[in-house]
Amino acid sequence: MRLVQFELSNGERRVGVVEAGLVREVQDVRTVRDLALAAIEAGASLEQQVQGFGLGISHDYAELLTQRRILPPLDHPDPAHMLVSGTGLTHLGSASARDKMHQQSGDETAMTDTMRIFKWGVEGGKPAADEAGVQPEWFYKGDGSIVVRPGQPFALPPFAEDAGEEPEIAGLYVVGHDGKPYRLGFAVGNEFSDHVMERKNYLYLAHSKLRSCSYGPELRIGELPQHLAGTSRILRDGEVLWQNEFLSGEANMCHSLANLEFHHFKYSQFLRPGDVHIHFFGTATLSFADGIRTQPGDVFEITQAEFGAPLINGIAPVAASFQPGSVGTL
Repeated sequence: MRLVQFELSNGERRVGVVEAGLVREVQDVRTVRDLALAAIEAGASLEQQVQGFGLGISHDYAELLTQRRILPPLDHPDPAHMLVSGTGLTHLGSASARDKMHQQSGDETAMTDTMRIFKWGVEGGKPAADEAGVQPEWFYKGDGSIVVRPGQPFALPPFAEDAGEEPEIAGLYVVGHDGKPYRLGFAVGNEFSDHVMERKNYLYLAHSKLRSCSYGPELRIGELPQHLAGTSRILRDGEVLWQNEFLSGEANMCHSLANLEFHHFKYSQFLRPGDVHIHFFGTATLSFADGIRTQPGDVFEITQAEFGAPLINGIAPVAASFQPGSVGTL
């Protein structure tokens, strides 16, 4: 089952099930978060809760997408209670990266920190069930205010040095009233980042991640397939500028999902009842690595067949929201 959140022409919100080009309204619920909390309270699965509420009228899915009335598939009414985060160096990546790791494996002191963490993940990122493996790289992306709905452009601030896509799978979670995190399912994501800034110095990684992001348009309920092969491409003036396959799923990762989830939710501040978490699981495919430099007007398109409609976003420059020396005093 695949779910979406969308707006009616009058702005009212609805939750819908995607079926054969149509979106059927889930009755008596207005947000996926409310649907999830109801399922937690009832001790039911998300799909069982949908069936319990029942389905109503249908809408043309393509029309909703064209009119940009599709919302991110999970959000929070208070953006401050929504945490967007991610883990890096989680995918096996290119053969050259693995070869480099193996060539240096005899002398760990000669490795970069990046290769060292990657090596640790390969060796200890998939522990036995109910055990904790090595912790991955982790980063803070932002709160709910940085999420861009499918179809809308990413904001390019004047201090940005790059506007690069990162095609990923994201896990979508709600913390129940019992303080336990519940995974609703997964969505295709674009963890938009500044790779020029990151490449200057790895200590700038935190800065490079403080950008917009997008995920959806659909929430895929159920377990993640072991192997996923999608397509990431960039369009410029209607023509394909760059295109490549991106792989995900545990068969293509050096960490298990359970290990990534443990090392995120082991922190008690991430277990606040009612909060929403969007966690990006990483990627091994970037146009930046192929020398591509994006520009305003370019369009990102990330397609993964198991997740339904592609995730499409553009790039648009925005004015500075803050100037040097503008901090007030009291």
